[in-house]
Amino acid sequence: MTQRIYLAGPMTGLPEHNFPAFHAEAARLRSLGYQFENPAEHGEIPGFEWADYLRLDLQKLLTCQAIALLPGWMDSKGARLEFTVATNLGMRALHAEHITGPAEIPT
Repeated sequence: MTQRIYLAGPMTGLPEHNFPAFHAEAARLRSLGYQFENPAEHGEIPGFEWADYLRLDLQKLLTCQAIALLPGWMDSKGARLEFTVATNLGMRALHAEHITGPAEIPT
């Protein structure tokens, strides 16, 4: 069974909210056959504040079995919260660049 992966990484304060890095990683995972949630796909939503994005993204995280961490995730309050939720729920956590094989999460 292919596990669904949530992408987590820094956005706030970065050029283009770091969307290019999220989209590049999503394309790489897609080419390997993974199913995933990419929080950059919703883009900017008029009227949304940081907490609104977090609520939306946590809902997406809860549909996954693993979390993949993009470079710089430790510098992101949101990504650290997503990591904490994921690991406390027993999800696998790994650095995105360590996912190299087709549709398998390494042990």
